[in-house]
Amino acid sequence: MNQLIAANWKMNGSLESNRALLTALAQGLGAKPQADVAVCIPAPYWAQFRALSEQLDGLHHVALGAQDVSAHASGAYTGELAASMLRDWGCRYVIVGHSERRQYHGETDELVAQKVSQALACGITPIVCVGETLAQREAGQTFDVVRRQLAAVVHAVGPCTSEMVLAYEPVWAIGTGKTATAEQAQEVHAVLRAQLKAATEQFRRVRILYGGSMNAANATDLLAQPDVDGGLVGGASLKAADFLSIIGASRR
Repeated sequence: MNQLIAANWKMNGSLESNRALLTALAQGLGAKPQADVAVCIPAPYWAQFRALSEQLDGLHHVALGAQDVSAHASGAYTGELAASMLRDWGCRYVIVGHSERRQYHGETDELVAQKVSQALACGITPIVCVGETLAQREAGQTFDVVRRQLAAVVHAVGPCTSEMVLAYEPVWAIGTGKTATAEQAQEVHAVLRAQLKAATEQFRRVRILYGGSMNAANATDLLAQPDVDGGLVGGASLKAADFLSIIGASRR
């Protein structure tokens, strides 16, 4: 299975800058990227992505992703986006439980699990984020935290666990310029892999991405680790050259 390199644009972009970025990405990917590639972009730009996909051959290799999804199928939830709406727009992935959602919007493990269930029910692959804060790492709680976060999702989706993607994103390394060492990332990924193995016979189908300030300089070491199956890339995904470099560092 190819590694997956997924971009998280967060709340960034404009029609002009998006066109330049996606055009450069399409040109740089070539006929067949060595990794699976996705871009999780703000919802107002989904239509632009679809239009450019029809114009730029290279974007045929790039999957569209969303950055969040509602825990509800429909109803009086102003501002929410249902999984069925994501499906209508052709989203293949959705980021769920990102640390910024947990921190700024008070998302609990249980709410994250509900969102994962909604995505899976509509045939969308959730990229489920787990990770510890600096205080939790320094207190030796890293394994307990990520196990707890993953356990809530496994409990909710059961045998469908094998249909999701997992992303380890140490909160202390997101947007800070700090990055877990390749050895630190591998250690946590191995713990998550063991937990998945206990949860499903199809555990090897679950790709575990690293999501803490992966960039062009550290991607090769991180992506070489046996239990690192790709990256969830933030700031570096907004620069075509850097994002292409990360994709080029992936292993098949």
